[in-house]
Amino acid sequence: MESFRKGYHSFQKYAADSNGVIEGEKYIEAVNIGITKLVKDLNKFKNNKASIDTLKGDVAEFWHAGTFNINSAINKSKNRVKVDRSNAFGSVDISGINFEEKFGLKYYKDGVSSAKQQSKSIFERFNEYKSRGGKDNIDIYLENKGYNIDTVLNDPVYSGQHRVIPTEQMEEAVAWLTRKIEKESKTRPEQVERYKETLGLLTDRLRDNEGNESIVLTEKDARNLAQISKEGNITSEELHLNTEELIKYSDILKQAYKAGLTSATISMTLKVAPGVLNALIYLIKTGEIDKEQFEKVGFAAVTGAGEGFIRGTISAAITASCKAGLCGNTLKVIDPSIIGAVTTLTMNTMKNCYKVSIGEMSRRQVTSEMIEEMFITTCALTAGSISQSFIEIPVLGYMLGSFVGSLAGSIIYSSVYTPVISFCIDTGFTMFGLVEQDYKLSEEILKEIGIEIFEYEKFKKKLPSWKFKRRIN
Repeated sequence: MESFRKGYHSFQKYAADSNGVIEGEKYIEAVNIGITKLVKDLNKFKNNKASIDTLKGDVAEFWHAGTFNINSAINKSKNRVKVDRSNAFGSVDISGINFEEKFGLKYYKDGVSSAKQQSKSIFERFNEYKSRGGKDNIDIYLENKGYNIDTVLNDPVYSGQHRVIPTEQMEEAVAWLTRKIEKESKTRPEQVERYKETLGLLTDRLRDNEGNESIVLTEKDARNLAQISKEGNITSEELHLNTEELIKYSDILKQAYKAGLTSATISMTLKVAPGVLNALIYLIKTGEIDKEQFEKVGFAAVTGAGEGFIRGTISAAITASCKAGLCGNTLKVIDPSIIGAVTTLTMNTMKNCYKVSIGEMSRRQVTSEMIEEMFITTCALTAGSISQSFIEIPVLGYMLGSFVGSLAGSIIYSSVYTPVISFCIDTGFTMFGLVEQDYKLSEEILKEIGIEIFEYEKFKKKLPSWKFKRRIN
């Protein structure tokens, strides 16, 4: 029973660290998935026959969608966008997957040209159709485009969409739209609304209401991106899209804080579970509630949550920093579970060393616990890795294996502890300071060589008895 208790206690601490490690690894993995997808999408344009002027708009769509999704992953947001690739009349270029924002891109040669295209009305598009030899009248044209007869012809084609243009064209486009609003308000008031809407929705990047946004792109950069996309074999390093450059320590700390909250919940649950179980057993047996038991449960909840938060936050921050490359390229390939094990051992050692400093533990006890925890943690690490290969549910599989490994490690360690200590006594091996060897001769040998032994434990001092006589005058 004592071995089970120790194993459970070790798993309770290891679970908080492991959760932080898992969350840190998942965080960096989500960012890398976004980077990989963007590079793959751009490389699909290899050997594309379209001209650079045409292709620059296409690659701009994937650039803005891809970098938005990467930034969303960095911020641990669930919001994502997709490129619709539709050529329908007034269609959306990029739309939100789980939020209701729509974006239309125009990458023309200058700000005026891009603003004109973004603010174009339905009637203007009909006139363009007629100038190219279109035969349908306005009613049939509208019906074919999905509009009804009551449609206001002066409405913008891209009504309701955020209008994305090259970043260096923003100032020129805003100035042109402002002049058009002022001029049309005097001559053609019915045209003002479409220019106002375009100006209000004009932007140089994708944005949502959670602070996620895409990386801006100039018209020149869009042309260059189109060129290298046609050549193929684009790499993330070539685009400067890698975790080392995109992720900052402030991002990691925010993510680690969220992981710490989850770890706090896990640690608190594991710590109070035995107390709650004992209280229920007591209630069933006696029909009464043990007040002291519930007070212990409340204290365990507070201490368990606090320690779990610290452990989860630290392990998540270390894991994310290593996997993101902020600690050097060498540590990018480190096994995250190793980080969890090292964090557990380090935190436990620091805690025990503090107890030594205040006199609650001896040096021998610290050494003994360190060796035991190293063994149990190794078992938990091994079993967690094995179970994850069979149970493919990301967190559950590893946690179940770690739990079994912790219990097995504790039981195995307890069973071999006594033989190891006996070996140390027989051979003089100190087991890293766990066993003290003072090299003193035994009492039997001392008596055999004729040395008298003073057994101070058995010595009893006899006090003299004093007699007091009363002096009589």
